[in-house]
Amino acid sequence: MSDDEQRGRGAPSVHSSVHSSASPSAHASVHRVDGLLSDLQAADERPVAPRRRADAERNRAQILAAAEQLFAEQDPRSVTMDRIAKAAGVGRATLYRSFPDPPSVAVALLDEHERRLQGQLIHGPPPLGPGAPAGERLAAFYLAMLDLLERHLPLALGAETGSARFRTGAYGFWRMHVRTLLVDHGVEDPDPMIDVALSPLAPELFQFQRHELGLSTERIGRSLSAFARQLLSSGRGN
Repeated sequence: MSDDEQRGRGAPSVHSSVHSSASPSAHASVHRVDGLLSDLQAADERPVAPRRRADAERNRAQILAAAEQLFAEQDPRSVTMDRIAKAAGVGRATLYRSFPDPPSVAVALLDEHERRLQGQLIHGPPPLGPGAPAGERLAAFYLAMLDLLERHLPLALGAETGSARFRTGAYGFWRMHVRTLLVDHGVEDPDPMIDVALSPLAPELFQFQRHELGLSTERIGRSLSAFARQLLSSGRGN
């Protein structure tokens, strides 16, 4: 036997040493890790997100429906998160995941009605939409807002009471719209006048005029239409 053959018999090859060092338990561990990774990957691919979204949407619908009824049945300022959760049949944690406080629930309810009006201001026919003189557009805006307040006053009171009104996204949109009308009419310094023009539409003022003074919406509307035309009367514009 040659020296090379003797050295080969005494020293196992690299290939054989790798297999001999791997115990059956090590093989099992490798297969188990591979199987666990496969299980985890399969779990990640399961369509759980749509189910969670559906649950969240159902909870949101229950919350909004219950809250709208509460706002309509009692003083909107007395509605609490506890009452909303109980009426909706959801836990407090579920409610707080969607809304931080009662005004935010009212804002969500009022939002869709206000977005419809916003669309009419941008794309609708005149005088509410573009194409009419600024005074006529402001008068039409007043009438549309009075109609919204008449139909959804409890939500407006819940969402826009006091100084909170000025921080809503809708109020920001109304400010932009009125400012545009003032600028189009040629008002040199429109900014101080914007909130003056919007002040007759405060929900608390509307509630006082309608439900304490007993003024009709039509009567309030006629007065505000005259105010709009005087504020932006012909001859002062471009």
